Amino acid sequence: MTVSQSSFAKKRLALVLAGGLAGVVVGLAGVYGIATLTRNAGGDATCRPAVDLAKKLAPLARGEVAAVNVAKSPLRLPDLAFQDAAGKPLNLEHWRGRTVLLNLWATWCVPCRKEMPALDALEQRLGGPAFEVVAVNIDTRDVDKPKTWLKEVGAQKLAYYADPSARIFQDLKSIGRAFGMPTTLLIDGQGCEIATIAGPAEWASEDAIKLIKAALGQ
Repeated sequence: MTVSQSSFAKKRLALVLAGGLAGVVVGLAGVYGIATLTRNAGGDATCRPAVDLAKKLAPLARGEVAAVNVAKSPLRLPDLAFQDAAGKPLNLEHWRGRTVLLNLWATWCVPCRKEMPALDALEQRLGGPAFEVVAVNIDTRDVDKPKTWLKEVGAQKLAYYADPSARIFQDLKSIGRAFGMPTTLLIDGQGCEIATIAGPAEWASEDAIKLIKAALGQ
């Protein structure tokens, strides 16, 4: 084979490989869908208003809620599943159209004990048709202990929700939104993240009230 023939053969092989790679990309797009690839690259378009709202809330993440991290990119949360006090299955879709402060807690979580009365006070002050503090217990053993614990800390306004499997924590952990306890997320009516915080906050403070009211457009 001459030098020119060898060079031509190499160029042809490169073109074949490039074409094959392009075919794989096209095939993946066909299997997973262009919309899925686009969503993974730029986030869920439905959640962009939540990011716009988050930008407006950023200056209010100060003082007692300075640890709150507002959303930087669109994120629709999984349809998180848990149950009510009677054991009825619920999921995040149940709160569609309402803003939710979702809090995960456990009886063994020391910061949760300090935070819970403040969450209860927030629910008493702002809870209603447009907003609810949804505090979900993730104890996996004694199902009665969490209810007694709530009474001990003086929580009276919060509805009781639980996930004895603790799957809700794992679902949030899988998308990088749960690192420890407590974990709290502010979620809009479309199920999109507005903000999140790892650790406790003083939710009954004026700083927190201003933040939540701003999220509600008040």
